[in-house]
Amino acid sequence: MRAMASEQGMSSWTDLLHSSTKLLEQAAPSAQFPPLQRNLDQLEALSKKLKAKTLRTEAPSQSIAATRLLAREGINAEQLTRDLKSFELKTTFEDVFPAEATSVEEYLQQEDWQKEKRDFLQSLSRISTLPKTNMIDKSSGGIRSGQMVPMASSSQVSSGTSAIGLLPLADKPVVEKKVSVYAEVVRNLNNARQQGLPFKPATAFKVAYESLGTEASGGKSVNMQKMWHLILKLMGEDSMMRQSVSRKMSLVIGARRHLEWGHEKYIMDIIQSHPAQAALGGAVGNLHRVRAFLRIRLRDYGLLDFDAGDARRQPPIDTTWQQIYFCLRTGYYDEARQVALSSRASHQFAPLLAEWINGGGMVPAHTAAAAAEECEKMFRMGDRVGRASYDKKKLLLYAIISGSRRQIDCLLRDIPSLFSTIEDFLWFILSAVQDFPGGTSSNEGLVPYSLDDLQAYLNKFEPSYYTKNGKDPLVYPYILLLSIQLLPAISYLSKEAGEEEYHIDAAHIAIVLADNRVLSEVSGAGQKLGVMDAYAEASSIIRQYGSMYLRLGNLQMALEYYAQAAAAVGGGHVSWTGRGSVDQQRQMNLMLKQLLTEILFRDGGVYLLLGSRGAGEEGELRRFLTDHKARQQFLLEAARQCQDSGLYDKSIEIQKRIGAFSMALDTINKCLSEAICALSRGRLDGESQTAGLIHSGNEILETFKYYPEVSFQEREHVSEQQTILRQLETILSIHKLTRLGQYLDALREVAKIPFLPFDPRAPDTSADVLQNLSPHVQACLPDLLKVAITCLDNVSDTDGSLRAMRSKIATFLANNMRQNWPRDLYEKVAKSL
Repeated sequence: MRAMASEQGMSSWTDLLHSSTKLLEQAAPSAQFPPLQRNLDQLEALSKKLKAKTLRTEAPSQSIAATRLLAREGINAEQLTRDLKSFELKTTFEDVFPAEATSVEEYLQQEDWQKEKRDFLQSLSRISTLPKTNMIDKSSGGIRSGQMVPMASSSQVSSGTSAIGLLPLADKPVVEKKVSVYAEVVRNLNNARQQGLPFKPATAFKVAYESLGTEASGGKSVNMQKMWHLILKLMGEDSMMRQSVSRKMSLVIGARRHLEWGHEKYIMDIIQSHPAQAALGGAVGNLHRVRAFLRIRLRDYGLLDFDAGDARRQPPIDTTWQQIYFCLRTGYYDEARQVALSSRASHQFAPLLAEWINGGGMVPAHTAAAAAEECEKMFRMGDRVGRASYDKKKLLLYAIISGSRRQIDCLLRDIPSLFSTIEDFLWFILSAVQDFPGGTSSNEGLVPYSLDDLQAYLNKFEPSYYTKNGKDPLVYPYILLLSIQLLPAISYLSKEAGEEEYHIDAAHIAIVLADNRVLSEVSGAGQKLGVMDAYAEASSIIRQYGSMYLRLGNLQMALEYYAQAAAAVGGGHVSWTGRGSVDQQRQMNLMLKQLLTEILFRDGGVYLLLGSRGAGEEGELRRFLTDHKARQQFLLEAARQCQDSGLYDKSIEIQKRIGAFSMALDTINKCLSEAICALSRGRLDGESQTAGLIHSGNEILETFKYYPEVSFQEREHVSEQQTILRQLETILSIHKLTRLGQYLDALREVAKIPFLPFDPRAPDTSADVLQNLSPHVQACLPDLLKVAITCLDNVSDTDGSLRAMRSKIATFLANNMRQNWPRDLYEKVAKSL
């Protein structure tokens, strides 16, 4: 077989050589393409060279195997290749030297790299089904847990969970769950407020949100869980605030504590990421943690003072000011005081710090002046060559105690790279803000840095500046809340739907802020709203959210949110016990009645508010209107509004429930009169409508017989309405007989009508019979007269009685020309005569 193959191969080569020789003979020589002579060795060398070029685009065996492996695991190799082509590696800085030594530009570059890396890993998580492993490098010490820098937010969330394991938030199912758990909190909040029981709404909403178990960073530096923690701290629900501290300062302290909580999480993450450098060992104290963090942060500076066993061998680095600053920044106030007292470098600062801590961030004017003077000295000294960057912490700490706008402005101007994240900056400013009456301290010339100054500075930038053009939507409202711009924060959230429907969260944050009565304290720079304006806007957000339930037919939950909307303008939680101001109570009652009426008008609203029977004793109305007279008055007004809106059935039902029988009968008579007129004009539904109204009227009269404690005046009114009802029944019966063609019977009934002078056997009278007739009956007379004429035209007059009746009708019509009855009625009577 091999010999045959060899022979065939030689034959092929021979044929190829013969063909090429013939082709060469046929080819004409050309100056453009001169003939080339190559032997076999040369051809082989050239072919190898050509193949080497094509190998660059050929997939090697390793690539083919890798593609096969990715396909088996469900990964799209082409998609992965495209992602890798757009994935650009950039240099990081924090792994080389601390954040303080970098410029803002370098820090922002590192932030962008972290975001690109995280986004790429998350894109892998959506297409990969491989076992999840931690692919995030947490060695970078400059990225803090959920913290932000002035121009770009830091984005790594320290949750202990691998970024590749974070799945994207499911949209609709999760939103529905969020709506449900929030609604349960609102219901519990209302019940607690009505019973006078303690309730912490921010804590409850935070727990409810966390119960969803769906929180993921999704590339965002601020999530709703973090927002709820901030709200909780602002409200001070997890701590006791000094009675002497103003409401505004309590909000400032709450924002500061939230930032300290976040920094504590950050340093713990850094320590866990660098266990060898931290050298924490078995120590678990707060000061031990701060020192472990400093070992990592200052690892390139040499031996630190708290680690120096023998100072004579090597002069250690003095970390006094670093320890004090980071203890304060992390909320370890006792440890900060301990370090200040134990170090010779800070012995003058220790008493100032003690006053600041004991005063909850407030110090006497002389203390602030002393701190400001020390700042002036340091500024005058200027930067010494080679001074370590961490010495800046001393200047920063004195500036905090001084609270001086001048010192803070100088600090920010001279050392622009002092703060690597916006959260560090905000903590510094919030620590320095002091709430002096009138905006100035008693020390002449010392103007404090105010909350308005901070808000004005932050508001120089558009929302898109903070949210990266919508990529990180919660950053802007987060900054607003941290700077105590509460109403702008919820207003922004209520308009920012996003994938997670943030307007849902906005409504419930509004409930918490209104319940705690904090919206009147600060509204935000440039937005000086009145007290009622701020609460009216919050109430509007809550009411708008509650109306969603109304549209869906869930009246019970609409009621719960409407109650909160009313409470928002009534003083928050104090409104439930009537301890708000007179104006607040008036505003609350007006809105509550308006919203309750809105529910009452809906199908099922009467049953919800009043129960199966009675005037609200068994329904939800008693929760909000506890006084019986107040309920009666509200329902009377609601019944009138129902009647004005054409909702007669509801009006009658409400009037029956409250025992307003004469009013209910009057409504029935009005509706019956209109139905009779409609029936006479040929409307097909008039007959069934009239039957229902008469049945309702008779039912009310039967109930009235056994109703206790009815006044004499009410009995008189009921009797009058009963007479009107019977008169209308008579008129209706005449219309029915006429429609059946029973004209003679219809005329007999007309003659029997006691309130009309149409009996041919009775003497003529000139009395004004219409004077005593109800307007409801009078409205039916023109059609009744037409019917009577029609009957007369269709019956033979055998004894002259019909002629007499015609005459009486004509006389009656002539005597009542001023009634402005229809022209065709007069024409019909004239023609008949």
